[in-house]
Amino acid sequence: MTASWPERLRGYAVPDVRSRWDVRDTIRYALGVGAALGSSDETRFVYEAGLVALPTMALTLGTPGFWLMEPDLGLDWAQILHGEQSLKLHRPLPAQGDLIGKTWIGPLSDKGAGRAALLHCIRHLYDPTTQALVAEMEELWLLRGAGGFGGENIPLGIGLAPMPTRLPDRSVALPTARNQALLYRLTGDRNPLHVLPDIAEQAGFDRPILHGLATMGLVARALIQACGDGDAARLTAIKMRFTAPVLPGDEVLTDIWDEAGSVRFRARVLKREAFVVDGGSATFMKEKA
Repeated sequence: MTASWPERLRGYAVPDVRSRWDVRDTIRYALGVGAALGSSDETRFVYEAGLVALPTMALTLGTPGFWLMEPDLGLDWAQILHGEQSLKLHRPLPAQGDLIGKTWIGPLSDKGAGRAALLHCIRHLYDPTTQALVAEMEELWLLRGAGGFGGENIPLGIGLAPMPTRLPDRSVALPTARNQALLYRLTGDRNPLHVLPDIAEQAGFDRPILHGLATMGLVARALIQACGDGDAARLTAIKMRFTAPVLPGDEVLTDIWDEAGSVRFRARVLKREAFVVDGGSATFMKEKA
């Protein structure tokens, strides 16, 4: 990591990206987040007749991919982890369409020498014809070992609330495939951390891990099943913190709490006794779209 990386990052303009997608891309995304692996019927997400787009596919649109790997930024990208993510949809995604994404680099927080730096970013998706706002996203990145650059230690996050202390109202278990990360990377995130064992080891993992956004898509599927009567268009907002990686092949159990106006959730991998998602919340339209 070069000493000038904070200045380079602050001065970097993430390019606007126009995304055009068709039914093949929509099916590819659904398979990337494990659709049709579980016992529930998810044919509507993977078959072109009557195809429905999962709302979290918006996370893959209007982005140049893992842009923090850009060599000119001087970052040690193998030490960068996805910390938190939110998504708010102003209308359901169609199975094929065209959107423009704009990304803004936000503030940095210096957690001190030998510790991490935090980076906050925002991305919006717009209709290229009407300029209507379609989706809003916030993300928090953990730059491990990048602290001590002389910046301020400011609180950063996407506004996650404490979890309920009572037992969950229901839980949904969903499997992942051993090649889940290989499928998900076809949506555009080509970070080799998710495919090459030597890069994963360099980052401190025993083997390649699943993308955080693939985990988010999987958890969203669990919520759609449990809280949206299987209707993906009813999910209008979702946010969460990634607390540990999912390993391809893991079964992920999503615990869900009903709250006034929303649902709260966290997710865990029972066989490793690991919480992989925490602080989650989501909102659903009461009536089917």
